Amino acid sequence: MFVDINGTSLNVEILGDGEQTVIAHHGAPGLGSLAEPKGSFGRLADAYRVVVFDARGSGQSGQEGPFTHEQWVADVEALRQWLDVEQVVIGGGSYGGFIAMEYAARHPSRVSAVVLRDTSADNGNQELAVRNAAASSRVTIDQEKLDRIMSGTVRDDDDLRDCWREILPLYDHDYDPAKVEQRVAATPYHYRTHNFAFAVNQPNYDIKHLLPAISAPTLVTVGRHDWITPPECSETIAGLIPDAELRVFEQSGHSPQVEEAELWEATVRGFLARVRERA
Repeated sequence: MFVDINGTSLNVEILGDGEQTVIAHHGAPGLGSLAEPKGSFGRLADAYRVVVFDARGSGQSGQEGPFTHEQWVADVEALRQWLDVEQVVIGGGSYGGFIAMEYAARHPSRVSAVVLRDTSADNGNQELAVRNAAASSRVTIDQEKLDRIMSGTVRDDDDLRDCWREILPLYDHDYDPAKVEQRVAATPYHYRTHNFAFAVNQPNYDIKHLLPAISAPTLVTVGRHDWITPPECSETIAGLIPDAELRVFEQSGHSPQVEEAELWEATVRGFLARVRERA
């Protein structure tokens, strides 16, 4: 369905009808869509009401800006109000984790739990990612394309597609060229959103000072071989959020929710069950 939220139209999908609501935010603004959290958090729909959506500027949602973290956090809050629930479990992977953490820090009374996956609390992950790309023995990355996509200076949607194809082999623990091409074909491209996120938002991104204020129980998950938000980024997050739990998935890259799907799902279910028991 399409829902009017803060002056734009968001493509929203609701899965399940459990008493507790999970809002899961996708990553990769301008490249991501609700398909990512639907495939992971959506598996919880037998016990929870899981809400996934294309953030403004991504997927099928409206392309009206601004594409700032403040706006994306405000959109999550407006979506919570539209759902008419007092509290939500907020989840997010990669860049979606940025927004999930900011939402939990800025709206603590509205969050019952936080589930993060392969994310970072500051822009330090970019330097690590460039280093890891250069050190890869799997493929030789075109440095110019890597620079354009990481700095938010891609020229158009076609250029974004080419740059995305260039770096996709780095993401998975086990490289499959056919899967790379499938992901390239399935990705919705919105280069203006991507460029703003990486040229404007990312250089000043640092929310480490906000994390001690997150009062909700938090689970931090990450793949051991994640090239773009390596485990040290998740270790920093878990060290700053009070009593956060950290789980590292040894046979995964950036997507343990796919590469170790059963273990990741069981870990999240167990965490949320403990949260409910304590509540």
